[in-house]
Amino acid sequence: MGECIRYLGPYKKTVAWGLVIKFIASVSELMLPLILDYLIDDVAAAYDPANGRATIIRIVIFGVIMLVFAAICIAGNIVANRLSAVSSGKMTHDLRYALFSKTSRLRSEQVDGFSMPSLISRLTSDTYYVNKTVAETMRLGVRAPILLIGGLILCFVIEPFLALVLLICLPIVTVAFVFITRRSIRLFNAVQKDGDGVVRSMQENITGVRVVKALSKSDYETGKFSGVNEKLRKNEYRANQMTLLTNPLATLILNLGLVGIIVVGMYRESSAGDLLAFLSLFTIILNSMLGFSKIFVTISRGIASGSRIRKVLDEDERQEVYADDGKEGATSCCRGDGRYKIEFRDVSFSYNGNEDNLEHITFGIKPGETIGVIGGTGSGKSTIINLLLRFYDAREGEVYVDGRDVRAYEPEALRKKFGVAFQNDFLYSGTVRDNIKYFRDIPDEDVQKASECAQADEFIGALDGGMDFVIGQKAMNLSGGQKQRVIIARALAASPEILVLDDSSSALDYATDARFRRALTREYPACTKFIVAQRVSAVKHADLIVVMDDGKMVGIGTHDELVETCEDYREIYSAQMGEKVA
Repeated sequence: MGECIRYLGPYKKTVAWGLVIKFIASVSELMLPLILDYLIDDVAAAYDPANGRATIIRIVIFGVIMLVFAAICIAGNIVANRLSAVSSGKMTHDLRYALFSKTSRLRSEQVDGFSMPSLISRLTSDTYYVNKTVAETMRLGVRAPILLIGGLILCFVIEPFLALVLLICLPIVTVAFVFITRRSIRLFNAVQKDGDGVVRSMQENITGVRVVKALSKSDYETGKFSGVNEKLRKNEYRANQMTLLTNPLATLILNLGLVGIIVVGMYRESSAGDLLAFLSLFTIILNSMLGFSKIFVTISRGIASGSRIRKVLDEDERQEVYADDGKEGATSCCRGDGRYKIEFRDVSFSYNGNEDNLEHITFGIKPGETIGVIGGTGSGKSTIINLLLRFYDAREGEVYVDGRDVRAYEPEALRKKFGVAFQNDFLYSGTVRDNIKYFRDIPDEDVQKASECAQADEFIGALDGGMDFVIGQKAMNLSGGQKQRVIIARALAASPEILVLDDSSSALDYATDARFRRALTREYPACTKFIVAQRVSAVKHADLIVVMDDGKMVGIGTHDELVETCEDYREIYSAQMGEKVA
């Protein structure tokens, strides 16, 4: 929670005013039993029929004073509560922004470690519980202790012996609260993890809703979600059952104390004013203990949520930047072959650290040339791109761009060299032009050139508004091929040194795909093309083709060379092109 609370710093004046006003309101509430005791034992008891008017005037005066204190109490609590809502709301706004900013900069392996559903849950539900904890603590964290401590002091002032009876009850309540709180934090940690599972299930179902409907598996997915939801419900029930014990326990113990006060007061023949004042103070103390109970319940969940948020905020998202070989500074790295724009040198990599997803990958491609990587699903094609863009670092070997280890680049400087079009890339709700530019300062003529090369101008011109046509949410008003062409145009718009196409033309027909390849060679001759595909036609004319299978290179060369030397490539070629190769 400490990492989260520091976001209250900019609003410390609002917090301070809220606490001061809450303090004044709480003290005003404590004045009421004292005035009541004085009215009964000193004013009303001294009533003299001969001077009755003076007594009535005194009663009215002190009654008005009680009303003033009551008004201060009510107004103060209202204002203080509003201030707590304002400051906690602003704090949560800043906390969510910091958490989102940190999440967007996390390294890929860090995102994998947390999981995307868990990060979403931390950004939404966990920040909500932290907000609730801070707001409740500001509302009750001052009022409850003041009423408790002040009430006990006034009890000792009015009747010390009776106050001792009440004081005996407090350690028992405190021990019960501490025990329940410690158990609750562990239970709420489990609840938050189960909440991640619910988010994960919802995310998967919403993302794949069309597949679910097409395969008539809505009932199956509903049943699967029911299981996850039921687990969350049971753990929430256990956690809430534990925290809800605080209220009845505090009420039971303090009511037993009240019975003790009445019995002792009867034997000691305490005055009516003292007993009534004690009853009023007892009600105040009971409410303060119930306030503590509410705070403990809220803090239990807030601590669990704050801990989950802190783990994300404490992550060091910076990627180490190596020094070039021979230079002082960070860990040194070797120089690559300067002839190559891209070079992989004996690269191996594993996502989980146990089983290799890539093994001993070695190839090089010169500036302006085209390399194609082909293979089946799960063969390691996209993993090669992840290492090239340094989304992950190789476990063994080196990856070079322009003869320089990718680890020697600042990440932003490295990625500015690339234009990337992923197969399942996204388009946001906005105009076609804005989606191609994507908040970059790119001239309109470059946008037009990119869209023409990507064969997107064919359909953009027919849209209502052309480049100003507004793409809907998730690009539902575009076809799959149209979306891919806009995504390719976005990758080309900044005239990148290296264009990476990760199976990004799979939705294009063969004729459109062929026109795009020709235009790409003609319009961007200096651009090095890195094409990942499952279709032979997409890589057939590449200067170098790498054939992947289960994370290993099983073939490398031109199309003609692979037809002669690589059985895996021949099988793919024969299956797709319908031509038997001897």
